[in-house]
Amino acid sequence: MPTILVICTANQCRSPMAEALLRKYLADAGYPDWCVESAGTHAYDGVPATGKSVQVMREYGLDISHHRSREVTAEMLARADLVLTMTQGHKEALLVEFPEARGKTFMLSEMSGLPLDIADPVGQSLERYRETARDIDLFIRQGFDNIITHAKDHGV
Repeated sequence: MPTILVICTANQCRSPMAEALLRKYLADAGYPDWCVESAGTHAYDGVPATGKSVQVMREYGLDISHHRSREVTAEMLARADLVLTMTQGHKEALLVEFPEARGKTFMLSEMSGLPLDIADPVGQSLERYRETARDIDLFIRQGFDNIITHAKDHGV
């Protein structure tokens, strides 16, 4: 069973939303037993997802109200078959600190062939959170086959 780790900065907005959306798409595609986790490059452990993230995911029919932030660790990265970051900066920071994650760490958007950063909505309007969720959703859907392939390549 492959494990996918999604990374952002504080693990309170983008990566929890991406984790929930990716888990839903995997279950819908017949992969309900795959593990999807999230963490942050500069996260404090135990902080809830932002209220706006919870609200936007509720609009997608997903509940992230029980999410608690975690700082990424070497153990998480070792467990992961695929690591998906929200920005190029996250990817570079991970690979500097954890060079062993090279080859399985990509920006989420790279899976769709469009290597673009996904902007952090923290402190912004609800509409900005919705835009971020739409970006994440689009990159997951467009890159879904590549996500599956990369996770399987490392995970089986």
